[in-house]
Amino acid sequence: MAPLPRPGWHPDDRPAEPARESGVLVLLYPHRGGLRLPLIVRPRYDGVHSGQVAFAGGGREGGDANLTETALREAQEELGIAPGDVEVIGALTQLYIRPSNYEVVPTVGWAADRPEFRPDRREVAGLMEVSIEDFLNPAHFRRERWQLQDRSALVPFYAIRGQTIWGATAMILSELLAVVRMCLAERAGFGERRE
Repeated sequence: MAPLPRPGWHPDDRPAEPARESGVLVLLYPHRGGLRLPLIVRPRYDGVHSGQVAFAGGGREGGDANLTETALREAQEELGIAPGDVEVIGALTQLYIRPSNYEVVPTVGWAADRPEFRPDRREVAGLMEVSIEDFLNPAHFRRERWQLQDRSALVPFYAIRGQTIWGATAMILSELLAVVRMCLAERAGFGERRE
């Protein structure tokens, strides 16, 4: 799901200043007969991620013991998700975001019930609760040539409910979906062996 070409993947393409550490929360929970996750729509502001769809998250602060704590703190600040309601499952692959010079670690968590979301309107313009099935549906996948800041790129994205989900968010989702598909395949395989 990375735009091609994708500068920033190679160490020589990175800015001289160190990247800021960041954590995002990929929270899964059951709701309305399916598995869902929350995404935020960022407010409009003068910055590279203005108006984009993203996971709740942000930069590491001094009191954060690790990037999982960063993700949980930010999810609480942005969406009102209580850290104690999240069972941390693990982490996905660290991802460098060149336009903002962030190094992001996605923490995957599980909530047994749908959280009572309380979006902070200063940081969240909208909340999207999207089912995993929506992302697995090929009808929601698109690929177009866009003019980005410094280049023309072929950009893959998800088009869901009038929103364009692309860039780092789409790359994180792509890895999550690969894990989900692998688990489903293993589960189906185990079922066949038992019979």
